[in-house]
Amino acid sequence: MKAIVCVKQVPDTSGKVAVKPDGTLDRASMQAIINPDDLNAVEAALKLKDESGCQIIVVTMGPPPAMGMLQEVLAMGADQAVLVSGREFGGSDTYATSQILAAAIKKIGVDQDDVIFCGRQAIDGDTAQVGPQIGEKLGLPQVTYAADIHKDGDVITVKRMLEDGYMTIRVKPPCLLTCIKELNTPRFMSVRGIHRAVNSEITVFDYDTLKDDPLIEKTTIGLSGSPTNILTSFTPPQKGAGTMLEGDSQQTCDKLAGILADKHII
Repeated sequence: MKAIVCVKQVPDTSGKVAVKPDGTLDRASMQAIINPDDLNAVEAALKLKDESGCQIIVVTMGPPPAMGMLQEVLAMGADQAVLVSGREFGGSDTYATSQILAAAIKKIGVDQDDVIFCGRQAIDGDTAQVGPQIGEKLGLPQVTYAADIHKDGDVITVKRMLEDGYMTIRVKPPCLLTCIKELNTPRFMSVRGIHRAVNSEITVFDYDTLKDDPLIEKTTIGLSGSPTNILTSFTPPQKGAGTMLEGDSQQTCDKLAGILADKHII
């Protein structure tokens, strides 16, 4: 049994977001981190490993520096890591990315009892599209927004979060699950894991490795195979400093009413 986890290296959007003149993110000037929701997917796979002893293979698509992120996941407890990297893959939107990752997962091999874990969405795009698209292109049943996962024999019971409640779904592997932050608390890297990760070999899938897969065509990958076009992207202006009103409740209410009246709000 394998647990295949898709992860992504994203810019740290908690700080200043840099945007190039063409409207795209200036990723080189921003600190890179592991996508937070993907850490919940990693932890879900690690818990499955704790219970069943399964093998964990983590997969990412990105430039060579993404190897550092894969080493972090190996240090958390993953067994193998695969980097999907090539100039032909650059500029891929969610559609093209899912094509490439689906081909990479097929190259790894999906057995009858395997589970694929993805984060709900990436903080740099917030589309929540890549995971479900991978499942669709692999022809696998999928359950999104997993808030609780329990495996009993050959059946996985998933508590799925909805806007107004929860839905319980039972699914049999092979399947794909997308994980939300409410699912778990990701564990830290261990000293032993860090030592093992530093000495682990990371497998690289380039374009030549995957080009024989029907999903990999020049018209369906990279910038030319991406139907999504971004019209513009910008950093929203910072809000001005707030005004603190001091005094008792009557005094502060009177001051606030006066300010709002001066601004013709009331």
